[in-house]
Amino acid sequence: MTLAIFSKLTKRSLRTDTPFQHLLRHSFILSLFIPTVALAQIAAYRDLPYQQDYSVKFYTADSTIQLQNVFSDRNGVIQVASSKGLLRPRGGQFQYPGTLEPDRSYKPIADRKIVGLGLHDHQFVYLDDTAIVSNAWAGKLFTKHGLSGATLFCSGSGFTFLVSDGTRLTVLSESGVVWKGELSQDQVKSVRYDSAKNWFWVLGSHSLNVIDLAKKQLTPVFQNPNLTCFAIGTNKIYLGTTNGYWTLDAATYKPIGSIQQKLPCPNLTAIQLIQGNLWFGSGQGAFMLRPDGKFNYYYGERWLPGNQVTAISEGEGKTILILTNKGLGEIHFEAITLSEKALRYEKQVRQRHIRYGFNCDVTAIKNGDLSTAQMGQRDSDNLWTSMYLVSQLFRYKVTGDKEALQNCLESFEAMERLFSITGMSGYFARGFERKGYHKFDPKAWDGGMTNGWVHAKDPEWDWRGTTSSDQTVGQVFTLTLMAELMDGDVKKRAITLLDQLMTNIINNDWYLIDFDGKPTLWGKWNPTYVNGFPTNVGDRKINSSNIIAFLQAAYHFTGKPVYKEKAYELMQKHGYLENLMRPMSEIGKAPPGSDDWAKMLSEGWNHSDDEMYFLAYWPLYRYAFTPELKANYREAIKDHWQAERPEKDGLWNLCYAMTGAKTFDLPETVWYLQEFPLDMIEWPVMNSHRKDIELVPENFRGQTTKEVLPPDERPELKHNRNLFKLDRPGKVVSELSAGDSFLLPYWMGRYLGAISGPVGK
Repeated sequence: MTLAIFSKLTKRSLRTDTPFQHLLRHSFILSLFIPTVALAQIAAYRDLPYQQDYSVKFYTADSTIQLQNVFSDRNGVIQVASSKGLLRPRGGQFQYPGTLEPDRSYKPIADRKIVGLGLHDHQFVYLDDTAIVSNAWAGKLFTKHGLSGATLFCSGSGFTFLVSDGTRLTVLSESGVVWKGELSQDQVKSVRYDSAKNWFWVLGSHSLNVIDLAKKQLTPVFQNPNLTCFAIGTNKIYLGTTNGYWTLDAATYKPIGSIQQKLPCPNLTAIQLIQGNLWFGSGQGAFMLRPDGKFNYYYGERWLPGNQVTAISEGEGKTILILTNKGLGEIHFEAITLSEKALRYEKQVRQRHIRYGFNCDVTAIKNGDLSTAQMGQRDSDNLWTSMYLVSQLFRYKVTGDKEALQNCLESFEAMERLFSITGMSGYFARGFERKGYHKFDPKAWDGGMTNGWVHAKDPEWDWRGTTSSDQTVGQVFTLTLMAELMDGDVKKRAITLLDQLMTNIINNDWYLIDFDGKPTLWGKWNPTYVNGFPTNVGDRKINSSNIIAFLQAAYHFTGKPVYKEKAYELMQKHGYLENLMRPMSEIGKAPPGSDDWAKMLSEGWNHSDDEMYFLAYWPLYRYAFTPELKANYREAIKDHWQAERPEKDGLWNLCYAMTGAKTFDLPETVWYLQEFPLDMIEWPVMNSHRKDIELVPENFRGQTTKEVLPPDERPELKHNRNLFKLDRPGKVVSELSAGDSFLLPYWMGRYLGAISGPVGK
């Protein structure tokens, strides 16, 4: 953009824009002159399309119905066989479930007593109490089976079918009965056809058998108790049991190795080979065997209406149909880039998680129904908003997208109002709300200001105090990056607020002073408080690290000597440099004789502290007073990152990359982003029953397994939670925002040059 164009745009906007539009346009024009710079010289991940999975669910309202089987025909029509006839899906899209309803599309079929459903040449075929029938082939297929109580069937070559009532077996063709027999002293569980050998397979409760059509003979080939399901591959046979599965050589019928029991759930109910992948159904969800020998696990309503899987089949395109006791789950696989994924999350945030410009990190919902979504003030509105705001700032710097700039500025306006609404210079609120939505009890412990709520000078508003250190980190993270990457009025406003905040903290002896004239519970950086903790209690290290970062940022942008002087005073006189450099390996529980406060704060690893550390590492490292301090900080950050590597958290990796590190686990970062679930409703999730995970002894960090589970299989997605947590029982009460959890690491990766723009689409 030339200066002539700049001048022309500016003059035109002055006459026609509202004040906010003028600010938006002015900021856009000015910031175009600030180039996006990759902070680490690295080989970026090329953002090629990958397969993203998500679910569309269909529930049945009838709790007494038994869902038996499901198939999709050549036209993409889906039918479900049930104890009450044929069903088909109605409605349904991602996050907005449909239902399973009686299929009335062919009344002559709906009126029959359908007991079985299958496919022949990708056309629907039905088993009723008297015949095998279909609407395909002009309706000519109608073969009476003469087997009362028939419940199972499968199709062979031509129009040959095997039918069973659980004991007796009959092979039929268009010309009549080909063969009859029975599975004596066993119960038929399933039947399949092998086109390569032109014979039928019959699975019993404790035997696998073949019907050789050429010899017209039933032969058992494998014996094992508790068989439940099976699938036929090219050279292998997979036999499911109540406790794992066997793999047999298809030529010799001998087991290949021992039974595989290290499964998410070894009580198997279904096995299917679909598009080269082996899928399993169980009493606790479904899972797919990956090439690396591990499993993708689909448990809970993030994926399925129920967890008791009754059938699995191939759907249209790359869809997998998983029938459960409570309905049908369609697992979709779509080729998308990380860029496209990010844009989907952008819509999620804007449509359901923006309140007064804040990123409402958790939106309350009832029973997973997004139409009941309700936002409200959260404990750390400004922290989650800061993370979302910076994601939009990075997005804008990378793409020049004015929508991203507007998102950023709207959130910045909300962050600013946290300061102005208090009427206290340099002190910001936790949040604010319109008057009348928080109760004020005169008998409460805080004199009526329950949970820190205070009436604002504006009679239409209330605001909440009790501001803490993590929210201060959020403010500084925002203000420093806005000051660094924006220009003009926005930059000045950010610097002014940073200056006022740090002046307030210094003038109040390193405390945040609340509306009642007392320090808030967590806003404390005073040396007496900080160094009152034993050296191995984390609060001593983190408070030292954070306050030095704040002071360096204030000095960098204001040039006021007091900030540098105070920082050196804390580092040299009060040991804050030693505190912040203390290795993470030394952090643990308070030693015997410590006070109750120190013991409580050190009962286990504090994952919220990790978030505070890594966000504040940006001003700590980038605005170091000297090269020597920068080198020291780099080592402290690396030490922390090494401790966090097992979590594979993309945000921690990229914050470390900000230091110029050449190795920061980029593959794990991409894995983290790709495995992040599109559905961020906090569904109940259970993993502690899994037999495919390796548990580790109880430890201070709260790590439960040797390897962290993928984001879409675990209950926790937010950076400040324990990503090794295995279970979240209970009811569905909320949807998380992607603004802080996904969009910040993604756009940070783009800004740092670690992730490329979309390639190949």
